[in-house]
Amino acid sequence: MSDLRPAPGLPTRAQTEVRRSRFITLLARAGSEDEARDVVAAARAEFPDARHHCSAFLVAVPGANLLERSSDDGEPAGTAGTPMLEVLRGSGLTDVVAVVVRYFGGTKLGTGGLVRAYSAAVQAVLERVPRVRAVRLGLWTLDLPHADAGRVEAELRSRGIDVATPTYSAAGVRLTLATKDEAELRGAVSLVTSGTADPEPAGETVVELPVSSAPAP
Repeated sequence: MSDLRPAPGLPTRAQTEVRRSRFITLLARAGSEDEARDVVAAARAEFPDARHHCSAFLVAVPGANLLERSSDDGEPAGTAGTPMLEVLRGSGLTDVVAVVVRYFGGTKLGTGGLVRAYSAAVQAVLERVPRVRAVRLGLWTLDLPHADAGRVEAELRSRGIDVATPTYSAAGVRLTLATKDEAELRGAVSLVTSGTADPEPAGETVVELPVSSAPAP
């Protein structure tokens, strides 16, 4: 299952036109089937006069297979939802929903034309959508004297170590650190503390990091 997802936020949009039919595509993050159906319902409410509101989504279900759904919404069977779903599958994204709103232009496109039009509509919005990648990081705690904590925190940050908000107590300061590379973390801590402090494992967390460019489908 892919760890690549659309960035959270408002749907990304794109518009295409084929023989005077206008296709408006909305693509958004959806962490559940209900969230995906909410995006479809919002598109229907925003474009109530459109003839079709076709949709497809892929949602990760913990401990189960990927949930896949699609709808032709009145288009001939297999000409809209299924092609949309195929494009989403090829994108490498999960937790994603696409809705293509069609305003009929007066000219029928035929079965093959519809498949191509709906596929192209989703591909157009995929070229714009911001992506994030889920990354699992180890968590570590580092206990320091009050006098050293500020300097150590600043030096760790300057070396690219993710440092959470410090916790203060009468005994000292506890830093919570996150990293993918234990050896790098230990080396940095040893350097900035002159070997006087040692990080302790504290579990793990998952963070989402922006992906600079869209992968090839």
